[in-house]
Amino acid sequence: MELTAELNQLEAKLRLGGGSEKIERQHKQGKLTARERIDLLLDKDSYAQEIGLLVAYDQYDGGAPGAGVITVVGRIEDREVVVVANDATVKAGSWWPETIKKILRAQEIAMRSHVPIVYLVDSAGVNLPYQGGVFPGQYGASRIFYYNSLMRRYLKIPQISAVMGPCIAGGAYLPALSDVIMMVEGTSFMDLGGANLVKGATG
Repeated sequence: MELTAELNQLEAKLRLGGGSEKIERQHKQGKLTARERIDLLLDKDSYAQEIGLLVAYDQYDGGAPGAGVITVVGRIEDREVVVVANDATVKAGSWWPETIKKILRAQEIAMRSHVPIVYLVDSAGVNLPYQGGVFPGQYGASRIFYYNSLMRRYLKIPQISAVMGPCIAGGAYLPALSDVIMMVEGTSFMDLGGANLVKGATG
């Protein structure tokens, strides 16, 4: 019972993402949190299973709860779907090495079950200090975009992206390779790099 109570407390803490201050900041920007978006998107009182809540909880000095992304299997209009939502309360929704693993796992579930996948994008892109663990290898970030293309061209699995905040660098490829992109006026944008990066590359 004590172990169960500890697990429940840990899960409750992780569901707060970056914490109450970051949640309040998100609201002040006129945006919902990733969990609030998912709650509104999925059918009420229907089955929903979160995948990977405990991922990275004990890494990075506790700075990456859930690896900054929420992955859920649920139902929309009584149709089973997979949802991937960047948690902007965790380091602006940036990608850690474990973020890649969670997104790939969600995409693989969608492909194996042949169900639509919805991306709720609000991300600053790759967390640069950890990019060495994000890109390399067969199961690095580029595989996300390979899966995007595979689902779109061959498997014909619907991919829908709702861009609800920043969508930067590698993170911009994901919605660009989706079948449908929706953007929120005034709060969302897509680019391959910030102004300083573009200036440095182009002079």
